[in-house]
Amino acid sequence: MSDTGARPRRVQAEDLPSLNKVLLHRRHLSRPMNAHDATRLVLGLLFLSRKAHAAPGTGVPTWSWLMSQSAAGDSGIRAAVSKCLAHWLPTIDAQGTDAGTRTLMPIPPPRSDEHLHALIQAIGSTQRVGPLLDQCLRDLSADQADGSRYFTPIDMARLMVGAAVPRDRHRVLDPVCGSGGLLVESHRYVHDRVEADPAMSLQGKEQHADTSQVARMNFAVRGINADVSPPGDSLAEPEREPHDIILANLPFNQRDWAPEDQTKQSARRSASRVPTDPRWPEEPPSRGSANSAWIQHIAHALAPAGRAAFLMADIVANTRQPITRRLRERLLRDDLVECVIALPPRVFGHTETTACLWVLNKDKRSRAGWGITDRRRQVLFINARRAFEQVPNSRARRLGEKNVALILDTLAAWRGLSEDGTAVPPYKDETGWSRSCSIKEIADHEYSLMPTSYAVEPPSPERDTRSRIDELKLELADSFDRMRDLELRLLDVLEEI
Repeated sequence: MSDTGARPRRVQAEDLPSLNKVLLHRRHLSRPMNAHDATRLVLGLLFLSRKAHAAPGTGVPTWSWLMSQSAAGDSGIRAAVSKCLAHWLPTIDAQGTDAGTRTLMPIPPPRSDEHLHALIQAIGSTQRVGPLLDQCLRDLSADQADGSRYFTPIDMARLMVGAAVPRDRHRVLDPVCGSGGLLVESHRYVHDRVEADPAMSLQGKEQHADTSQVARMNFAVRGINADVSPPGDSLAEPEREPHDIILANLPFNQRDWAPEDQTKQSARRSASRVPTDPRWPEEPPSRGSANSAWIQHIAHALAPAGRAAFLMADIVANTRQPITRRLRERLLRDDLVECVIALPPRVFGHTETTACLWVLNKDKRSRAGWGITDRRRQVLFINARRAFEQVPNSRARRLGEKNVALILDTLAAWRGLSEDGTAVPPYKDETGWSRSCSIKEIADHEYSLMPTSYAVEPPSPERDTRSRIDELKLELADSFDRMRDLELRLLDVLEEI
């Protein structure tokens, strides 16, 4: 994520002193609190520094008033921070209902007044808050990664947004928005192309109230107008209106996602069935995993020419589980799948699970304002398993800007899409990297959507070993998936006895 309207870039030298000073005081506060709460407090103070302003004499607690408070006294600065946050933090919905969201912001315990005061002064002297905001969101993501509540890395966000190609005036949805990073990147992407504030509709949904609050603060500090719905489960009901672009970093293999049967709430474990729903007119998704439910939820919410880019565990692209295989068949029958990209392992840091980026497109025709190549009844597969770079001074991996550009250039050439009006280079399959396949060919492969099955690397001992390991991983994951499904079916039968 980056400053509004600016390309993502590294922290500039002039930003380092103020950034380091804030991080130093945050570290001091993390001792009596904890690192996670201290980072959330910094985000709250950043929000106040940009939004807590009012005309003199109104009696409203403002940022300048907070800056003037002394560290001395009996909990004076802590009380002042609490008062300011309570007045200015975004409410839970447009009607101003609090529902406890404002109380989610942690406040330092006693005997931390001096460090809190120093932190406020350091933030007040920071001229550009973008780098500090980016750093806080990265740190918060790392703290939450073990609970699978990490935020999408900036290079992954750029890949997803670049693959979906949002336009000005588009309606953009992220049903699992986290900190709002994909919507921020969508805004930046369009801003750079129209060179003005985009007239976009940005909508985010988030299940966890504290993360929803982070998203609201993120948008507010950057000056981006976005609607974040009250915390709730996006899968609970279909979207009420179609969207031109849907972006989602989905939870992998989410279990027991289906709503409980209202008539059996008293049962400890309900034998519920997914109710009749327009998102799955032919058969309901498995209750054992939400993967297929998420895909159908997104496909149903797309406008007639809508596009979607979402992350999905490898198992969904290749599993032999009948219900998921039939889903892939229906998606291909409806010609919704445009591209599937096999991503490198360990680029998310928090998990060993390998994933693919799926791109759906409801209109793959050549047409004005889009590509010059008609790609109906075709799918592009990109094998980017080895397209990663090492993070300096770390064992971690990332996609990196060069690999993001390479993937997007391949997809643009296949579409015949030129952003700047120049001639589009002709697309050619490249062994081990990309391959364009007809839906008939994919049907002959049992509707597999795994890119490594089509864009196959040239034979080599290393490739053969790696491919065999990948196959074994998928077979094991497939077995676990079927075991979970059988377990739930057995529980349903037992409940009916």
